[in-house]
Amino acid sequence: MPKDTLKSITPSPERIRSIKSLRVLGDWVYATNLWHINRYSSAMAFFVGLFVAFMPVPGQMLIAACLAVLLRCNLPLSVGLVWITNPVTMPAIFYLAYKVGAMIIDVPMQPIEFELSFYWLSTSTRAIWLPFLTGCFICGLFFGSVGYFVISILWRMRVARMWRERKKRRQAKLS
Repeated sequence: MPKDTLKSITPSPERIRSIKSLRVLGDWVYATNLWHINRYSSAMAFFVGLFVAFMPVPGQMLIAACLAVLLRCNLPLSVGLVWITNPVTMPAIFYLAYKVGAMIIDVPMQPIEFELSFYWLSTSTRAIWLPFLTGCFICGLFFGSVGYFVISILWRMRVARMWRERKKRRQAKLS
């Protein structure tokens, strides 16, 4: 089960309280929804992690952690999902975001010829920043929402299946 797998990876509350470096953050870091796995905290963690993964800013993990605390969702899951955008996947994801933004704003796509120089960075950024950031925001909302709803639906399907199995076991005992 995914829940059992996630539980085995997630540290226990005792383990979390024993980490001395977390004491600096205060008591809010020990809130139960930040570390427990339930339907809301898991689904919202997927939304937060996937949304922040599309943000083209440094410190995505910190942003995801802050949003997880504000929205009371699973902290490790939301921070871990940010790593969907890693150095290998980032070019493709951000190119997709640029294409989506250009399509939404109805701007012709600029041909991008990459050159590692300050001049290229300053001139290209001015030409593509609006469609790129718009695409990042829209893709983040879209994929975050898809993640939220998929996890919610899978969770509900699992609970319904467990109830059906439980009902069958009860009926088998009575027969």
